[in-house]
Amino acid sequence: MPQTVPLRQDIPREHTWNVESIFPTDAAWEDELRALGEQLPTLARFRGHLADSATTLADWFALAEQIETRLGKVVLYASMKHTVDTADQSAVALNDRARGLAARVAAAASFAEPEMIALGFATLRAWLHTEPRLAIYAHYFERLEQRAAHVRSAEVEQVLSQTGDAFRTAAATHGVLTDADLKCAPARNAAGETFEITPGTINALRTHPDREVRRTAFENYADAHLAFKNTMAQCLAAGVKQDVFRARARQYASSLEAALSLNHIPLQVFPNLIQTFRANLPIWHRYWAIRKRALGCDPLFTYDEKAPLTNAKPRVEFSQAVDWICEGMQPLGDEYVTVARRGMTEQRWVDKYPNQGKRAGAFSTGVPGTQPFILMSYNDDLFSLSTLAHELGHSMHKHFTQKTQPFAYSRYGIFLAECASNFNQALVRAHLLATFADPEFQIAVIEEAMANFHRYFFIMPTLARFELEIHERVERGQALTAQTLIDLLADLFSEGYGGEVVVDRARVGITWAQFATHLYSNFYVYQYATGISAAHALAQNILESKPHAVENYLGFLSAGGSDFPLAILQRAGVDLTTPAPVETTFGVMARYVDRLEELTRARKK
Repeated sequence: MPQTVPLRQDIPREHTWNVESIFPTDAAWEDELRALGEQLPTLARFRGHLADSATTLADWFALAEQIETRLGKVVLYASMKHTVDTADQSAVALNDRARGLAARVAAAASFAEPEMIALGFATLRAWLHTEPRLAIYAHYFERLEQRAAHVRSAEVEQVLSQTGDAFRTAAATHGVLTDADLKCAPARNAAGETFEITPGTINALRTHPDREVRRTAFENYADAHLAFKNTMAQCLAAGVKQDVFRARARQYASSLEAALSLNHIPLQVFPNLIQTFRANLPIWHRYWAIRKRALGCDPLFTYDEKAPLTNAKPRVEFSQAVDWICEGMQPLGDEYVTVARRGMTEQRWVDKYPNQGKRAGAFSTGVPGTQPFILMSYNDDLFSLSTLAHELGHSMHKHFTQKTQPFAYSRYGIFLAECASNFNQALVRAHLLATFADPEFQIAVIEEAMANFHRYFFIMPTLARFELEIHERVERGQALTAQTLIDLLADLFSEGYGGEVVVDRARVGITWAQFATHLYSNFYVYQYATGISAAHALAQNILESKPHAVENYLGFLSAGGSDFPLAILQRAGVDLTTPAPVETTFGVMARYVDRLEELTRARKK
């Protein structure tokens, strides 16, 4: 009997996220959308007047933040409705209208930073002391001063802001293709039973114990993307060209510089990561060799890279996952655990299970004034438990930031966000390995850990190298085609596999098409690898009971965007201006590989 994925309407309410806590109905959302649109002219009244006085500037911040807070809820509600069912045309329309309003707000407010820069930072710093309402913006002005050379005139900023909505078209088209329109032939087992392939089920199928299920899931999912390779390549090429356009419009030397400078990340962080990753590829080669021997698969194919290494695959229902996560996070204290448990259960932070049309992957979302929500496709296994722990880390980061920081510092960026998420996974895994001595259970935990490392410390650095190369090709005036993209990524993955895995070049090379969100965000993916590096360095401090480690970590969660990212991490106990955290995390991974080899060899005796 075929394994099918339910329609969105068939998912029980208690398993869905609490979108009605933002707006009770679409009609209430419509009212707020209209009211915000009518309020936009009030922003224009400040144009040309921010230099009038400190009081005027403080009034501007108050109005702008009030509008942005309300806009955040409008955009969040629409995006939440859309991501759970990307084929729902009414939700598509809501999302499009919300993004259109966001672009209008950005354009209406675009004069502000050029006017502040023209006023002069000496004056702005003086006003911090004369107008009490401006005092909290000291770091905001510090960040603005660092970006000042790349902020254009009010007219140019307005034009750049107006490109925002149109420039989302390439990413949106790619996303609709993968999440709504892409039809995959079903996976099947050796007995001929079929399994529906969707973005929400592919990971579970890739870890299925039946090799035929894994093979057909991998091949059919890749083949569905290959069928649209030319369309998706055109979308990605457009996205890269947009990045290059923005970088040049803001007078940066490259897209990479634009991406890192905008987020106040020193440029050396990127090459430090890539160089350290390449230097440690032998650890990955050794892991593939151990996996080949443990599975008895020679040769080892790409569809075997997530094959279960134990037949005693634990079934972990959602309620059990909540319990184990809370136990693992107990070192952070009762407040953390109580808030987390209530969010995952009573307050419906989590949209739990797969349904047709649901967006691929998992993420945490939320804005000031709302709960920190989580979207995922829970599949009753350790992998889903780990994903839940990961996204909970993001949501708890939002919780502590919103509890502590003003609106101006409520955003902190993916560079810091990925530290909080991977930190949770590190603590929960350590708890499970320390609690359950059964060798088969330990193998299952380690293979989940290695699957996560595979995504964050293998795929993401590889995609970062890919992203750098395709941006540099466009910057040199070269074309991006489906075949050049496939060939480039196949070469990069082949280096990572080191001859231990048979590479199906077309199906491995099309992996870029399966990241319809990540590769449209201008050097986004490298931050997954820096994030897991900082996370494990911080987790080690707590697991080793170093003085003030818990206090420092909770301070990190509460800091939001109130300082530069590396300064916040340095106070927490990690320095990403050096390769040391990346090396530390490769050391953690190497110990997992060592333990896996011991366990699998002992089992064969």
